[in-house]
Amino acid sequence: MTKQELVTKMQENNAWVDGKKVKMDFGDKGVIMLNGVDKQVTEDDGDADTTIKVDWNDWQAMADGQLDGMTAFMTGKLKVEGDMSNAMQLQGVLAKLNS
Repeated sequence: MTKQELVTKMQENNAWVDGKKVKMDFGDKGVIMLNGVDKQVTEDDGDADTTIKVDWNDWQAMADGQLDGMTAFMTGKLKVEGDMSNAMQLQGVLAKLNS
């Protein structure tokens, strides 16, 4: 899946935390902003309540079920900056992407 396809799928599935801005930072691949304030998913960078940093390949492994999110976090492959509770809420939201 490309990043643009991911943005489209996230938008279609309302993959955001209501009232919060969560940025997914993929390093060289750029960012995806899950804007629960404006209820939209974009590739725009900006301030966020929570930033999740993960390599694109690790994200793909997580999306394919080959890498558990908690394992990625515990091994430093996934880092969370800001409000950790938003990242925890997002876990349930992102589960909808695989359904």
